[in-house]
Amino acid sequence: MPETDTAGIAAAAEDFDLLKNAAREAGVIAMGYFGKSPEVWMKGGTSPVSEADYAADTYLRETLLAARPDYGWLSEETADDPARLSARRTFVVDPIDGTRGFLEGRSTWCVSVAVVEAGRSLAGVLECPARQETYWAMRGQGAFRNGRPIRTGELGEILNIAGPKALLDRLPQAWQGRMNRVPHIPSLAYRLAMIADGSLDATFVKPNAHDWDIAAAELILTEAGGHLFDSRRRTPSYAGEITELGALVAGSTALVDELIDVLADAQS
Repeated sequence: MPETDTAGIAAAAEDFDLLKNAAREAGVIAMGYFGKSPEVWMKGGTSPVSEADYAADTYLRETLLAARPDYGWLSEETADDPARLSARRTFVVDPIDGTRGFLEGRSTWCVSVAVVEAGRSLAGVLECPARQETYWAMRGQGAFRNGRPIRTGELGEILNIAGPKALLDRLPQAWQGRMNRVPHIPSLAYRLAMIADGSLDATFVKPNAHDWDIAAAELILTEAGGHLFDSRRRTPSYAGEITELGALVAGSTALVDELIDVLADAQS
């Protein structure tokens, strides 16, 4: 095993308990606001953020950086500091992924935390307290939900696929009769976790997702045997200068190539 991989796995093990415990407590904080009409503001006029997001973000930032002051910090709810680019490792955080669903009282939201080194996630945790679920993974160590190993599902007669109608309509005609078009799931991180545990087969991802939406979930997905790619079959790199991503596809090996073809054709 290359020295860098060995060091990365050791770092993931060192950080894992820290991530898991911090995510669990942030979930408790968020649940204190869930279903209780927290104060809400609009970012950019279109994206909601609530006092629950800020409270969970503050806790995570103070807790994680107190334990690892030499790590960088990248979070949806914290102003970005370019100083993070000089850090060897970076926390990549979304204190509540799926804020719209959270505010609507839906259970499919989660606290997402990851440690990233050289553009790749070493460890990731999704804490989903409204569903009493915790997903996690460490590089090379497999993926888990509530302590049990998870794997992407084998394809059945019905294909459960999520994503924009315009892209789903482009899938081969042979698929159309066996495809269950899954309604929108506001949390992208949770959607990827659903592929990891086999309850969803694949999804298209619209442009403009960010590192914090997927850094933890992509590791969980890939450790469970799935893939997340852009139209050129590239896996995203995290915690660099650019944190916004283009259109993506996610799924099991048996589906992802077909989705890539559809995405590439739509972009041509």
